Amino acid sequence: MTVFDRTIGQVPKTILSDNLRLATFVAAIFASAALLFTVEPMFTKMVLPRLGGSAAVWTTATVFFQSMLLAGYVYAHLLMKFASLRTALVIHLVVMVGACAVLPLHIAAGWGRPPAESESLWLIGLFTVSIGLPFFALSANSPLLQAWFARTDHQSAKDPYFLYVASNIGSFLALIAYPFVIEPFIGLGAQTSLWTAGFYGLIMLIGGCAALSSRSRSLPRAIVAPETEAVRPGWRDVASCVGLSAVPSGLLLAVTSYMSTDVAAVPLFWVLPLALYLLSLVIAFQTNPVIPHWLVLRAFPVCIVILTFFVALNPVQWLVSSLTVHVVAFFVTALMCHGEIARRRPAARYLTNFYIWLSAGGLIGGVTTGLLAPHLFTWIAEYPILIVSAILCIPGAAGSAVKALTDKAIERALIAALVVGLLVLFALKGLDIRFAYTTVVVIIGLLLGTTVYCWRKPVSFAAIVGFVFIANAYCFTYDRGNHVVRNFFGVLDAAETYDGRFRVLWHGTIGQGSQRIRDDRGVPVTGRPEMIAEFFDGAGIAQTVDAVRARFGRPINYAVIGLGTGAMTCRAKPGDTVTFYEIDPEVIRVARDPKLFNYISECGPQTEIVQGDARLTLSDAPAKAYDLIFIDAFLGAAIPVHLLTREAMAMYFTKLDPHGIVAVHVSNRNLELASVVAGVASANGATARHYRGGDVQESIHENKWVPKVVAVAHAEEDFGVLAKSAYWPVIDRDPAQQVWSDDYSNVLGALLRKWKERMNLTAITLNK
Repeated sequence: MTVFDRTIGQVPKTILSDNLRLATFVAAIFASAALLFTVEPMFTKMVLPRLGGSAAVWTTATVFFQSMLLAGYVYAHLLMKFASLRTALVIHLVVMVGACAVLPLHIAAGWGRPPAESESLWLIGLFTVSIGLPFFALSANSPLLQAWFARTDHQSAKDPYFLYVASNIGSFLALIAYPFVIEPFIGLGAQTSLWTAGFYGLIMLIGGCAALSSRSRSLPRAIVAPETEAVRPGWRDVASCVGLSAVPSGLLLAVTSYMSTDVAAVPLFWVLPLALYLLSLVIAFQTNPVIPHWLVLRAFPVCIVILTFFVALNPVQWLVSSLTVHVVAFFVTALMCHGEIARRRPAARYLTNFYIWLSAGGLIGGVTTGLLAPHLFTWIAEYPILIVSAILCIPGAAGSAVKALTDKAIERALIAALVVGLLVLFALKGLDIRFAYTTVVVIIGLLLGTTVYCWRKPVSFAAIVGFVFIANAYCFTYDRGNHVVRNFFGVLDAAETYDGRFRVLWHGTIGQGSQRIRDDRGVPVTGRPEMIAEFFDGAGIAQTVDAVRARFGRPINYAVIGLGTGAMTCRAKPGDTVTFYEIDPEVIRVARDPKLFNYISECGPQTEIVQGDARLTLSDAPAKAYDLIFIDAFLGAAIPVHLLTREAMAMYFTKLDPHGIVAVHVSNRNLELASVVAGVASANGATARHYRGGDVQESIHENKWVPKVVAVAHAEEDFGVLAKSAYWPVIDRDPAQQVWSDDYSNVLGALLRKWKERMNLTAITLNK
């Protein structure tokens, strides 16, 4: 009697065994992926304050993750190639247990302050020493477990790629959960404890997989897949897999950097693109994809045309719409590339090889975008290069390229015309001749209109899109008399305005300060600079400095976190002393260059500028050294969250005169931060007052903007004249908001509050 008919009415033991084995493998792969992709935003957030909250921290961290992923896949491949199944099980369990030596997760000792240069290499070293071993062990789990499963006698072992879907689902759910479920409610300390418990639980699951695999009748390696299916992939197959993997990987970092730079470098804006990247893998490797590949191929050109229109028009004020367009275009591109990879995947016999190719392509895309591009280009050139590369990944693009060079005269003529157009752009740039905005929009509109005809011809389509991106960069982003530089902290652009009267320091799309360089007649302005932008006379920042000076009745010593153009130097009066704290060495060079901005050279050539993250460098200042600490680091570009915590405010007070003021410039395009400052002030037993204008007028023509400032002091009398002003009301802590700390922050809440604030203003305007 067999196990199938031993007891009528009962579930056969073979089925029970198969179901238990499959459930254990799925659970282990799911849990491993969830832990792997939870540690990425969690530990990067832990490291973020070391480098001033720069968006490049995540970009560099992702390169590390991709490198370790490739290392884990290579280890899995070698283990399965040279070791027996039983030996492989034992070795990997030893590796998993050995990784427990560095738990719970923490920043390794001796990695306190980053160097002034080579920040990326330093950061990769920190990650390697701190979490390299557990991340390596987790990286190997998915291919190893799939390979073990493929060598069992389970009925689904022939095609184990469905387990890759389980892995990506675990990764996707973990990433989505982090910014919406984990980060807003659980502090970093508790997160690391829970993650450690999960790692121990995973070891037990893998032990269960090992036990079930050892009891299974393992199949010989040579017959894991039938010979008819196990055709050995050629070099073209390998190259296409690597290339198709590199494009979405590079775009992942480019889109993430765009979002992080313009909003905030926090997990919310790191994990959304990565979650979509993983979702595209889940869909692509489904047996019957929920989004058919043919539909993706038809949607891709439409998304690229819409994206190119947005790039051409540069609608930075339409934050939500712009982000949506970039993210959707990225998702469809990833779906297309990953769909092509899934369509060409090899038989299960070459499973570990396949994952190495896939990971190698991801690493190439990550290294090119995250490490090489900032040194090769002074603008974000990698973005259009990757978009053009994605267009050339359309099936049949290679054949289209051959036809375009042989018998398609219209395509050759179109490409030639675009090349001539580029040369004309460069020539006009060299002659300092500018296009009218409307003229360029019309030209770009005509070119994009042509794509309706050409998007079935990938070479022509790619040429048009590339032209639009380059035209946008050189006609809008770059202007006459510019100084453009790119480093770890982003792209700095000191550019004249179109009327030639002002020079503005841009960080991405955020203005960091400006200076009048010509009067209304076009005559160059010399001498002590006029105070403009948010620093003009009578506005909130000027009022704060004057109030502190009047309160002490003597020259004051004040510190400024965030140098910008150095305009706060000219707020000093004889006898005053100002010290700047700035993390970006290029900002220091720009502010000290009198050919670009002469606030420092005219008002304080001996002004001290301390380079480094303010939380680290300001802590070295003597106690009670300053009468005023002004924090000007939250205009909008990758806000350094760690400067807005309870612990940060406590440190500021130790460096402040007992009767001094901590002032925070909270003007921000995307985030509501005044209530955050009120919360951390209350947590330190202090009072906050909020200035939102009303007593002065903005002037677009004169480049003067009303700043939003929150002043914090321990006693009412310490505010001086500000306490008597109707324009500086007390702002109380919102009891519904948890106070930000080094262990907890909630940028999503700040983003939603800003959105609600805009909706209210829109409603008031419409009612009027």
